[in-house]
Amino acid sequence: MLDWTDRHCRYFMRLMSRHARLYTEMVTAPAVLFGNKDLLLKFDASEHPVACQLGGSDPEDLAKAAAAAAQYGYDEINLNCGCPSERVQKGAFGACLMLEPGLVAKCFAAMREASALPVTIKHRIGVDHQDDYDFVQNFVGTLYEAGCRDFIVHVRTAFLKGLSPRENRDVPSLKPDYAYRLKKDFPLAQFCINGGITTLEACRDFLETGLDGVMVGRAAYHEPWLLSRVDHELFGEPPSTLTRLDVVHAMTQYLHRIAPEHENAVRNAARHTMGLMNGLSGARLWRRTLSDPRAYKEAGADVLELALSSMLQAAPAAADDLSAPPHP
Repeated sequence: MLDWTDRHCRYFMRLMSRHARLYTEMVTAPAVLFGNKDLLLKFDASEHPVACQLGGSDPEDLAKAAAAAAQYGYDEINLNCGCPSERVQKGAFGACLMLEPGLVAKCFAAMREASALPVTIKHRIGVDHQDDYDFVQNFVGTLYEAGCRDFIVHVRTAFLKGLSPRENRDVPSLKPDYAYRLKKDFPLAQFCINGGITTLEACRDFLETGLDGVMVGRAAYHEPWLLSRVDHELFGEPPSTLTRLDVVHAMTQYLHRIAPEHENAVRNAARHTMGLMNGLSGARLWRRTLSDPRAYKEAGADVLELALSSMLQAAPAAADDLSAPPHP
Protein backbone atom coordinates (compact mmCIF):
# COMPACT_ATOMS: atom_id res chain seq x y z
CA MET A 1 0.00 0.00 0.00
CA LEU A 2 2.91 2.33 -0.74
CA ASP A 3 1.66 5.92 -1.18
CA TRP A 4 -1.84 4.86 -0.12
CA THR A 5 -2.28 4.34 3.63
CA ASP A 6 -0.62 7.54 4.79
CA ARG A 7 -1.74 9.39 7.92
CA HIS A 8 -4.52 11.23 6.06
CA CYS A 9 -5.93 7.97 4.71
CA ARG A 10 -5.81 6.37 8.13
CA TYR A 11 -7.57 9.32 9.77
CA PHE A 12 -10.32 9.03 7.16
CA MET A 13 -10.69 5.29 7.66
CA ARG A 14 -10.77 5.58 11.43
CA LEU A 15 -13.87 7.74 11.13
CA MET A 16 -15.74 4.65 9.93
CA SER A 17 -14.38 1.96 12.27
CA ARG A 18 -13.15 2.22 15.84
CA HIS A 19 -11.84 -1.35 16.06
CA ALA A 20 -10.19 -2.26 12.75
CA ARG A 21 -6.41 -2.19 13.09
CA LEU A 22 -4.82 0.21 10.64
CA TYR A 23 -1.40 -0.22 9.04
CA THR A 24 0.93 2.42 7.73
CA GLU A 25 2.30 2.25 4.24
CA MET A 26 5.66 0.50 4.28
CA VAL A 27 8.41 2.77 5.61
CA THR A 28 12.00 1.70 5.00
CA ALA A 29 14.37 1.49 7.94
CA PRO A 30 17.01 3.72 6.27
CA ALA A 31 14.34 6.38 5.64
CA VAL A 32 13.45 6.36 9.33
CA LEU A 33 17.09 6.55 10.39
CA PHE A 34 18.18 9.29 8.02
CA GLY A 35 14.96 11.05 7.02
CA ASN A 36 12.35 13.27 8.65
CA LYS A 37 10.96 11.07 11.43
CA ASP A 38 7.98 13.30 12.10
CA LEU A 39 7.00 13.23 8.43
CA LEU A 40 7.32 9.44 8.27
CA LEU A 41 6.06 8.33 11.67
CA LYS A 42 3.84 10.99 13.25
CA PHE A 43 0.15 10.15 13.37
CA ASP A 44 -3.08 11.34 14.93
CA ALA A 45 -4.02 9.80 18.27
CA SER A 46 -7.43 8.86 16.87
CA GLU A 47 -5.76 6.28 14.60
CA HIS A 48 -5.21 3.74 17.40
CA PRO A 49 -4.95 0.82 17.08
CA VAL A 50 -2.31 1.40 14.40
CA ALA A 51 0.72 -0.61 13.29
CA CYS A 52 3.91 0.69 11.75
CA GLN A 53 5.03 -1.41 8.80
CA LEU A 54 8.79 -1.37 8.23
CA GLY A 55 10.86 -2.54 5.30
CA GLY A 56 14.49 -3.51 5.46
CA SER A 57 16.96 -6.35 5.68
CA ASP A 58 19.62 -5.10 8.11
CA PRO A 59 18.89 -6.26 11.68
CA GLU A 60 20.63 -3.28 13.28
CA ASP A 61 18.85 -0.72 11.11
CA LEU A 62 15.49 -2.38 11.68
CA ALA A 63 16.07 -2.46 15.42
CA LYS A 64 16.76 1.28 15.47
CA ALA A 65 13.74 1.96 13.26
CA ALA A 66 11.52 -0.18 15.50
CA ALA A 67 12.74 1.70 18.57
CA ALA A 68 11.97 5.01 16.85
CA ALA A 69 8.47 3.84 15.88
CA ALA A 70 7.82 2.73 19.45
CA GLN A 71 8.64 6.22 20.68
CA TYR A 72 5.86 7.59 18.47
CA GLY A 73 3.33 5.35 20.21
CA TYR A 74 2.44 2.69 17.65
CA ASP A 75 0.63 -0.45 18.82
CA GLU A 76 2.57 -2.92 16.66
CA ILE A 77 5.66 -3.15 14.48
CA ASN A 78 5.25 -5.15 11.27
CA LEU A 79 8.07 -6.35 9.02
CA ASN A 80 7.12 -6.53 5.35
CA CYS A 81 8.31 -9.72 3.66
CA GLY A 82 5.63 -9.69 1.00
CA CYS A 83 5.98 -6.69 -1.31
CA PRO A 84 7.07 -7.74 -4.84
CA SER A 85 7.81 -4.21 -6.09
CA GLU A 86 10.99 -3.89 -8.15
CA ARG A 87 12.15 -0.86 -6.19
CA VAL A 88 11.73 -2.88 -2.99
CA GLN A 89 13.75 -5.78 -4.45
CA LYS A 90 16.61 -3.41 -5.24
CA GLY A 91 16.76 -2.61 -1.54
CA ALA A 92 16.97 -6.34 -0.74
CA PHE A 93 13.74 -6.46 1.24
CA GLY A 94 10.09 -7.25 0.72
CA ALA A 95 9.11 -10.63 -0.72
CA CYS A 96 12.68 -11.54 -1.69
CA LEU A 97 13.43 -11.84 2.04
CA MET A 98 11.43 -15.06 2.09
CA LEU A 99 14.40 -16.65 0.33
CA GLU A 100 16.48 -15.90 3.45
CA PRO A 101 14.41 -17.02 6.45
CA GLY A 102 17.47 -17.07 8.70
CA LEU A 103 18.12 -13.39 8.01
CA VAL A 104 14.46 -12.55 8.65
CA ALA A 105 14.71 -14.37 11.98
CA LYS A 106 17.69 -12.19 12.92
CA CYS A 107 15.77 -9.08 11.89
CA PHE A 108 12.78 -10.16 13.96
CA ALA A 109 14.92 -10.88 17.02
CA ALA A 110 16.67 -7.51 16.75
CA MET A 111 13.37 -5.63 16.40
CA ARG A 112 11.80 -7.44 19.34
CA GLU A 113 14.85 -6.71 21.47
CA ALA A 114 14.71 -3.02 20.59
CA SER A 115 11.03 -2.49 21.40
CA ALA A 116 8.43 -3.75 23.86
CA LEU A 117 5.82 -3.68 21.08
CA PRO A 118 4.65 -6.88 19.41
CA VAL A 119 6.54 -7.57 16.20
CA THR A 120 4.61 -9.27 13.39
CA ILE A 121 5.63 -10.63 9.99
CA LYS A 122 3.72 -10.04 6.74
CA HIS A 123 4.68 -12.51 4.02
CA ARG A 124 3.61 -14.36 0.89
CA ILE A 125 3.17 -18.11 0.49
CA GLY A 126 5.97 -18.44 -2.04
CA VAL A 127 8.46 -16.68 -4.27
CA ASP A 128 8.63 -17.26 -8.04
CA HIS A 129 8.45 -21.02 -8.61
CA GLN A 130 9.13 -21.90 -4.99
CA ASP A 131 5.50 -22.09 -4.06
CA ASP A 132 4.95 -25.51 -2.55
CA TYR A 133 3.63 -25.62 0.99
CA ASP A 134 6.95 -26.84 2.41
CA PHE A 135 8.56 -23.54 1.39
CA VAL A 136 6.23 -21.32 3.41
CA GLN A 137 6.08 -23.86 6.25
CA ASN A 138 9.87 -23.67 6.55
CA PHE A 139 9.78 -19.86 6.45
CA VAL A 140 7.15 -19.64 9.19
CA GLY A 141 8.84 -22.39 11.17
CA THR A 142 12.15 -20.53 11.19
CA LEU A 143 10.44 -17.41 12.47
CA TYR A 144 8.44 -19.42 14.99
CA GLU A 145 11.64 -20.85 16.43
CA ALA A 146 12.95 -17.28 16.76
CA GLY A 147 9.89 -16.42 18.87
CA CYS A 148 7.47 -14.93 16.35
CA ARG A 149 3.82 -15.77 17.01
CA ASP A 150 1.98 -13.36 14.72
CA PHE A 151 1.88 -13.76 10.95
CA ILE A 152 -0.05 -12.01 8.19
CA VAL A 153 -0.20 -14.38 5.22
CA HIS A 154 -0.84 -13.00 1.74
CA VAL A 155 -2.01 -16.22 0.14
CA ARG A 156 -0.52 -15.54 -3.29
CA THR A 157 2.96 -16.37 -4.52
CA ALA A 158 5.10 -13.32 -5.29
CA PHE A 159 6.72 -13.33 -8.71
CA LEU A 160 9.83 -11.18 -8.57
CA LYS A 161 10.53 -11.66 -12.26
CA GLY A 162 8.08 -11.52 -15.13
CA LEU A 163 5.15 -9.88 -13.34
CA SER A 164 4.54 -6.28 -12.34
CA PRO A 165 3.33 -5.43 -8.81
CA ARG A 166 -0.16 -4.94 -10.28
CA GLU A 167 -0.07 -8.37 -11.93
CA ASN A 168 1.18 -9.86 -8.68
CA ARG A 169 -2.16 -8.88 -7.15
CA ASP A 170 -4.21 -10.85 -9.66
CA VAL A 171 -2.28 -13.38 -11.72
CA PRO A 172 -0.91 -15.81 -9.09
CA SER A 173 -3.73 -18.00 -7.84
CA LEU A 174 -4.99 -17.62 -4.29
CA LYS A 175 -4.29 -20.56 -1.99
CA PRO A 176 -6.19 -19.89 1.26
CA ASP A 177 -5.73 -23.52 2.24
CA TYR A 178 -2.08 -22.69 2.96
CA ALA A 179 -3.18 -20.33 5.75
CA TYR A 180 -5.32 -23.06 7.30
CA ARG A 181 -2.46 -25.55 7.05
CA LEU A 182 -0.11 -23.11 8.76
CA LYS A 183 -2.63 -22.63 11.57
CA LYS A 184 -2.87 -26.39 11.97
CA ASP A 185 0.91 -26.85 12.00
CA PHE A 186 1.52 -23.91 14.37
CA PRO A 187 -1.59 -23.82 16.57
CA LEU A 188 -0.06 -21.48 19.15
CA ALA A 189 0.61 -18.80 16.53
CA GLN A 190 -1.84 -16.22 15.21
CA PHE A 191 -2.50 -16.21 11.46
CA CYS A 192 -4.22 -13.35 9.67
CA ILE A 193 -5.16 -14.00 6.04
CA ASN A 194 -4.69 -11.42 3.27
CA GLY A 195 -5.21 -11.37 -0.48
CA GLY A 196 -8.27 -11.03 -2.71
CA ILE A 197 -10.73 -10.41 0.15
CA THR A 198 -13.43 -7.94 -0.86
CA THR A 199 -16.45 -8.51 1.40
CA LEU A 200 -17.24 -8.63 5.10
CA GLU A 201 -19.02 -11.92 4.47
CA ALA A 202 -15.71 -13.44 3.34
CA CYS A 203 -14.00 -11.95 6.40
CA ARG A 204 -16.56 -13.56 8.68
CA ASP A 205 -16.17 -16.91 6.96
CA PHE A 206 -12.40 -16.93 7.51
CA LEU A 207 -12.79 -15.97 11.16
CA GLU A 208 -15.48 -18.57 11.79
CA THR A 209 -13.43 -21.36 10.20
CA GLY A 210 -10.33 -21.06 12.34
CA LEU A 211 -8.19 -18.12 11.25
CA ASP A 212 -7.32 -15.37 13.71
CA GLY A 213 -7.68 -12.27 11.58
CA VAL A 214 -8.33 -10.88 8.13
CA MET A 215 -6.43 -8.07 6.40
CA VAL A 216 -8.24 -6.17 3.67
CA GLY A 217 -6.18 -3.71 1.62
CA ARG A 218 -7.29 -2.34 -1.72
CA ALA A 219 -10.93 -3.29 -1.32
CA ALA A 220 -11.13 -1.14 1.81
CA TYR A 221 -9.38 1.72 0.02
CA HIS A 222 -11.58 1.66 -3.08
CA GLU A 223 -14.80 0.97 -1.14
CA PRO A 224 -14.15 2.73 2.20
CA TRP A 225 -17.81 2.74 3.26
CA LEU A 226 -17.32 -0.99 3.79
CA LEU A 227 -15.52 -0.06 7.00
CA SER A 228 -18.66 1.47 8.47
CA ARG A 229 -20.07 -2.05 9.00
CA VAL A 230 -16.93 -3.63 10.46
CA ASP A 231 -17.51 -2.81 14.12
CA HIS A 232 -21.04 -4.21 14.08
CA GLU A 233 -20.54 -7.25 11.87
CA LEU A 234 -17.10 -8.39 13.01
CA PHE A 235 -16.66 -6.94 16.51
CA GLY A 236 -20.20 -7.26 17.86
CA GLU A 237 -20.83 -3.55 18.41
CA PRO A 238 -24.35 -2.10 18.07
CA PRO A 239 -25.25 -1.03 14.52
CA SER A 240 -23.58 2.22 13.53
CA THR A 241 -25.60 5.41 13.12
CA LEU A 242 -22.82 7.04 11.08
CA THR A 243 -23.75 8.51 7.70
CA ARG A 244 -21.68 9.52 4.71
CA LEU A 245 -22.64 13.12 5.46
CA ASP A 246 -21.08 12.73 8.92
CA VAL A 247 -17.86 11.54 7.30
CA VAL A 248 -17.81 14.45 4.83
CA HIS A 249 -18.27 16.99 7.62
CA ALA A 250 -15.65 15.35 9.86
CA MET A 251 -13.12 15.19 7.02
CA THR A 252 -13.83 18.83 6.15
CA GLN A 253 -12.89 19.81 9.69
CA TYR A 254 -9.73 17.74 9.31
CA LEU A 255 -8.86 19.44 6.01
CA HIS A 256 -9.16 22.83 7.67
CA ARG A 257 -6.83 21.65 10.42
CA ILE A 258 -4.08 20.42 8.10
CA ALA A 259 -4.45 23.09 5.39
CA PRO A 260 -1.72 25.36 6.87
CA GLU A 261 0.87 22.56 6.65
CA HIS A 262 1.69 23.18 2.96
CA GLU A 263 -0.06 24.14 -0.27
CA ASN A 264 -0.85 20.56 -1.32
CA ALA A 265 -1.97 19.29 2.11
CA VAL A 266 -5.70 19.47 1.35
CA ARG A 267 -5.43 17.67 -1.98
CA ASN A 268 -3.10 15.02 -0.52
CA ALA A 269 -5.72 14.20 2.09
CA ALA A 270 -8.90 14.63 0.05
CA ARG A 271 -7.75 12.17 -2.62
CA HIS A 272 -8.31 9.30 -0.20
CA THR A 273 -12.07 10.00 -0.10
CA MET A 274 -12.60 9.33 -3.82
CA GLY A 275 -14.39 6.04 -3.19
CA LEU A 276 -16.66 7.22 -0.39
CA MET A 277 -19.67 7.69 -2.65
CA ASN A 278 -19.21 4.57 -4.78
CA GLY A 279 -22.54 2.92 -5.49
CA LEU A 280 -24.56 6.13 -5.15
CA SER A 281 -26.11 8.26 -7.88
CA GLY A 282 -23.79 11.14 -8.67
CA ALA A 283 -20.66 9.37 -7.46
CA ARG A 284 -18.91 10.14 -10.73
CA LEU A 285 -19.35 13.87 -10.15
CA TRP A 286 -17.95 13.48 -6.64
CA ARG A 287 -14.83 11.82 -8.03
CA ARG A 288 -14.56 14.27 -10.92
CA THR A 289 -14.66 17.27 -8.59
CA LEU A 290 -11.97 15.82 -6.34
CA SER A 291 -9.81 15.16 -9.40
CA ASP A 292 -10.08 18.74 -10.67
CA PRO A 293 -7.29 21.15 -9.57
CA ARG A 294 -9.71 24.05 -10.12
CA ALA A 295 -11.95 22.71 -7.35
CA TYR A 296 -9.14 23.04 -4.83
CA LYS A 297 -8.39 26.59 -5.94
CA GLU A 298 -12.07 27.50 -5.66
CA ALA A 299 -12.99 25.76 -2.41
CA GLY A 300 -9.74 25.09 -0.57
CA ALA A 301 -10.38 23.05 2.57
CA ASP A 302 -14.11 23.00 1.74
CA VAL A 303 -13.50 20.96 -1.42
CA LEU A 304 -15.48 17.98 -0.08
CA GLU A 305 -18.50 20.22 0.51
CA LEU A 306 -18.14 21.48 -3.06
CA ALA A 307 -17.97 17.93 -4.38
CA LEU A 308 -21.03 17.04 -2.32
CA SER A 309 -22.97 20.01 -3.66
CA SER A 310 -22.05 19.14 -7.25
CA MET A 311 -23.09 15.56 -6.68
CA LEU A 312 -26.49 16.49 -5.23
CA GLN A 313 -27.24 19.01 -7.96
CA ALA A 314 -26.81 16.26 -10.52
CA ALA A 315 -28.47 13.51 -8.47
CA PRO A 316 -30.76 14.96 -5.76
CA ALA A 317 -32.13 11.46 -5.08
CA ALA A 318 -28.77 10.59 -3.50
CA ALA A 319 -29.63 12.75 -0.48
CA ASP A 320 -31.51 9.91 1.22
CA ASP A 321 -28.56 7.53 0.85
CA LEU A 322 -26.13 10.15 2.13
CA SER A 323 -28.18 10.50 5.31
CA ALA A 324 -28.67 6.75 5.82
CA PRO A 325 -26.64 4.67 8.29
CA PRO A 326 -24.73 1.62 7.06
CA HIS A 327 -26.75 -1.44 6.15
CA PRO A 328 -25.68 -5.00 5.20
